[in-house]
Amino acid sequence: MMTYYILIGGIALISWMVSNKLKSKFKKYSKVHLRNGMSGAEIAQKMLDDHGIRDVKVISTPGMLTDHYNPKNKTVNLSEGVYNQRNASAAAVAAHECGHAVQHAQAYEWLTMRSKLVPVVSVTSGMSTWVVFGGIMLMAATGVAGGIGFYIAVAGLIMMGFATLFSFITLPVEYDASKRALVWLKQKNMVSQEEYSGAEDALKWAARTYLVAALGALASLLYWALQIFGGRD
Repeated sequence: MMTYYILIGGIALISWMVSNKLKSKFKKYSKVHLRNGMSGAEIAQKMLDDHGIRDVKVISTPGMLTDHYNPKNKTVNLSEGVYNQRNASAAAVAAHECGHAVQHAQAYEWLTMRSKLVPVVSVTSGMSTWVVFGGIMLMAATGVAGGIGFYIAVAGLIMMGFATLFSFITLPVEYDASKRALVWLKQKNMVSQEEYSGAEDALKWAARTYLVAALGALASLLYWALQIFGGRD
C-alpha cells in the first residue's frame, strides 16, 4: 500500500502544480484587456451566433474556473471571472466553452462517446477503488487466488477502467474545443496578437490539467491491476 500512497501523492502533487500554474496564467492574462471591449458573455454569444447556434444560452455560474458547457440543458456556464470580464483569459475560456457547444451541435464523435459514458462513470467512479481493495482483502483473507475475492477485485478494476477511459476520451474533446476557440478568435479578428497569445497559453495550461488527470487515472489502474493479477502468482 505504501507504493500506492506514493503514487497517489506524486499524482496529487503534479496536479496541484499544474492547477496552480493554470491559475497564475489566468490571473496574468486577466490583466490583458481586450481592445474590442467585449465581455466573456458577449464573446460567447457572438461565437454561438457565428456558428448558427440559437438554442444555447450563456449564463453566469458562481466560483472561479467553474466554466463548463451543459449539453443536457444546452447552456454555456461562465464563472464570475469570465462572464463580465473583458480580457484575454475571459475571451479564451468563453470561446473554449462555446467550442463544446459547437461540438454538440455538429455531433462531434468524441463528445458523443464521452456523453454516453457519463451515466456509467457517475455511478462507478466513486466506488471502484473500494471494490478493488475489498476484493484484494478478501483474496488475502481466504488465501484463494481465484475465488470470489478475485472476481470482486476484477469487477472493481473494470469500474476503474471506465473512469480511465472517460479521462482519455476527454482529452480530444478538450483539445478540439480549444482549437475551435482559437481558430474562431483568430479568423474573426476578435483579439490582437498579444491577446491571442495570452488566450492560447491559458488554454494550453487548461488542457494540461486534463492530461495529468488522465495519466493519473491510468497509473492507478495499472497499479491495482498488478496487485490483483500479481496476487494470483
